[in-house]
Amino acid sequence: MTVDRMSQPAGDGQRMSRQNVMGRHWAIAAGHPLAAQAGVRLLEAGGNAVDAGVAAGLALGVVHNDMVSLAGVAPIMIALAQSGEVTTIDGLGTWPSRASIEFFREHCNGDLPPGILRTVVPAAPDAWLTALERWGTRSFPEVATPAFELARDGFPVTPFTATHIQENEADFGRWPENAALYLPEGRPLRAGQILKQPDLAWSLDVMIQAAQRTGGGRKVGIAAARDAFYRGEIARRILTYHEEHGGLLAAEDLANYRVRIEPPVSVSFGDLRIYTCGFWSQGPVLAQALNLLAGEDLRSCGHNSAAYIHRLTEALKLSFADRELYYGDPAMVKIPPHLLDPAYARERRASIQEGKAWAGFVSREDLAPREPTAHDTSYVCVVDREGNCFSATPSDPGSDGPIIPGCGFVASPRGSQSWLDPAHPSALAPGKRPRLTPNPAIAMKNGRGFMPFGTPGGDVQCQAMLQVFLNILVFGLPPQDAVEAPRFATYAFPDSFWPHQSYPGRLNLESRIPSAVGEELVAWGHKVVWWGDWAWRAGCVCAITLDGEIRRAAADPRRGAHALAW
Repeated sequence: MTVDRMSQPAGDGQRMSRQNVMGRHWAIAAGHPLAAQAGVRLLEAGGNAVDAGVAAGLALGVVHNDMVSLAGVAPIMIALAQSGEVTTIDGLGTWPSRASIEFFREHCNGDLPPGILRTVVPAAPDAWLTALERWGTRSFPEVATPAFELARDGFPVTPFTATHIQENEADFGRWPENAALYLPEGRPLRAGQILKQPDLAWSLDVMIQAAQRTGGGRKVGIAAARDAFYRGEIARRILTYHEEHGGLLAAEDLANYRVRIEPPVSVSFGDLRIYTCGFWSQGPVLAQALNLLAGEDLRSCGHNSAAYIHRLTEALKLSFADRELYYGDPAMVKIPPHLLDPAYARERRASIQEGKAWAGFVSREDLAPREPTAHDTSYVCVVDREGNCFSATPSDPGSDGPIIPGCGFVASPRGSQSWLDPAHPSALAPGKRPRLTPNPAIAMKNGRGFMPFGTPGGDVQCQAMLQVFLNILVFGLPPQDAVEAPRFATYAFPDSFWPHQSYPGRLNLESRIPSAVGEELVAWGHKVVWWGDWAWRAGCVCAITLDGEIRRAAADPRRGAHALAW
């Protein structure tokens, strides 16, 4: 057994249980306390879950800018209380029209190098605006003002963010604008240091002023804010940088872009229906794993026993194997219809062997071993007075691409989640969406919202979400206890991020899991690697449950997430 010493920076992770946050009227949980407060401002002003979720999401692009870009990705899921309808906004950009596998073979020796060439169309602005336009009640200036004020006036850097930047200093310093923001005076930002972002404030202000100048209604202002980003001065600054640095993004890529509003995929588990994002993301991994575990007497295994961890791990490996073989942009890839069929799950379940670990699905390429290096994501969920649910997982770190001068943000480098193998379902192609790791979810009960939930964590996301969900549904833990319970994660499949390294047999365990459990898993063939007690790489799950009129909100202490309710 080995120890992953990079798993737990000395950040915000608390070493004690938090109380379950409860309220009757609304609840919000987010990956940063100030983002949660931004959402509360809208809720207290009479806004609904979408207004608050958009305000918090925009704020995450400011206060959690090491992991979230205002111009990144932002998949969103919304469940409406009145109709019971559940909808997704993909919040995921497409490859520029000039991008191709041939280009990267000819100009990059078959590599997807870090930086500007990984840029896909920034989707988050349109995702937030579309959610607000379709299901919100407030204007864009109202929901964007908290984020604008945080960018303009500054905020204190959290210990987790400071440590994250320090431990990845070389990556945050790869481009001059990034180094100036994250490494002022040549050293990483410190905990408690006030971080002001005048360029990012300018971008938000351009959109706010565009909305205010129209003099029209709420939706007219939202359309003006969208044009300001995708066709106006912000777009011109992005395009100028790409032209000057050999990027592929063109004016028509930005001007013609719109997010896709699509139905989610869903499966049943007990008396719940769990909705995930579609096969353009890894969301169906959660659905497939639940299908594989449905009908199993998981409770009798014992919580986090070797038998329990083994069964979940093997189910996840099978789900990730299907992710590797079949998942891709459904607009360009035919998805096998049987993947969510319970009969298919029963057939696959028979291949799980008790007391014997499967190594997992191995990468198509023989690559030198390395540690996973994804710099991650954040999350927000909201439930309002009426019971509307909002769930979103915005992302794109400040270390994965150059900050656009004058704009203050990284233009989505999500192309890192594509393949250059034309036979792969997530192979790069012009106008195609990469296969996205961020994937919010919502569980419904009797046609009404029961639990929006999600997490950052790259390939760990579906795994952490599965464990928290089962902690609540199978073991009856209150949401906060379910979030804080020790976690594990398999890496026995190709990594979602370029160059898609595999880790056959690898299973990470938080060290609060008894060592005897780890020893038993090793005897069964798992390659156990120990995390610390509260590993930030184990995710940062936030969730809200609805029980009658009571909203219970949970926020993961592993990265300093925050929950509020009233």
